[in-house]
Amino acid sequence: MLLNEKHAFSAVSEKAYAKLNISLDVTAKRADGYHDMLMIMQTVSLCDELTITPEYGGAVHAVTGLPYVPGDKRNLAVRAALKYLELVGDEGRGMKITIRKNIPVGAGMAGGSADAAAVLRALNRAYGDPLSPEELCAAGETVGSDVAFCLRGGTTLASGRGEILTPLPSLPPCRFVIIKPEFSISTPELFRKLDQGRLNCHPDTEGLLAALDAQDLDGLCRRLYNVFEDVDDRRMRATRTAKGALLDHGALGAVMTGTGSAVFGVFRDEESANAACAALKGEYRFACVAEAVGPLL
Repeated sequence: MLLNEKHAFSAVSEKAYAKLNISLDVTAKRADGYHDMLMIMQTVSLCDELTITPEYGGAVHAVTGLPYVPGDKRNLAVRAALKYLELVGDEGRGMKITIRKNIPVGAGMAGGSADAAAVLRALNRAYGDPLSPEELCAAGETVGSDVAFCLRGGTTLASGRGEILTPLPSLPPCRFVIIKPEFSISTPELFRKLDQGRLNCHPDTEGLLAALDAQDLDGLCRRLYNVFEDVDDRRMRATRTAKGALLDHGALGAVMTGTGSAVFGVFRDEESANAACAALKGEYRFACVAEAVGPLL
């Protein structure tokens, strides 16, 4: 949808919410080189904070204050802004995207995709909502596989490359404690190792869906599973240690999210989650408590 004239807007802010994988399955390698996935994903309250400021006649760029996060087109937030401007016929508009990074980089929590989704939501609001949720998600798919989910948020079954989204019942009341070992994992590298081996176990996706329908938190926690944890990689020992630490501090279940390296545990209430997080902060540089966030669009 093209706008008839240049649209003026002042600075606009938006939160970019992280995602956690309740489950992650890789069901096949596709002819195009990608993989078919089956995942239950959850938006959580841990978030980056974005502010978009127009800069007339300039380029689109991002500022994070982190030297290892690019500010040009390699940044998904910049690519999302350029795609949006193309769709509304306002190409050439300059803007600065200031990102306060709270989601760890290289953690498997879709921080870059969440930033891109936040840019799309914020710009659409600033421009008067010319694009429908479906059009925003279609734009997001061109930026990255997780962007459409990060746009919509909530509790979702994702299939295909992650772009086929089916809303699910919300999780039962709970809290998450998220910790991250002192390393990051390359997603392409893990997929290569996955392709070289053989998967012996898969998540019980049907059991997870039944637990969600029944609001059975214990049943859900017994079925948390991520196939990447079984990849032959020495760093997975650290994720298993992190899972054990969460379980030792009262988690009902624990699992790695995405391709790692962050691991989270599910706790029944805020008090037990806060106690576990406080105990683990001495061992892990990054440790936080988060809660589930519902749909965003």
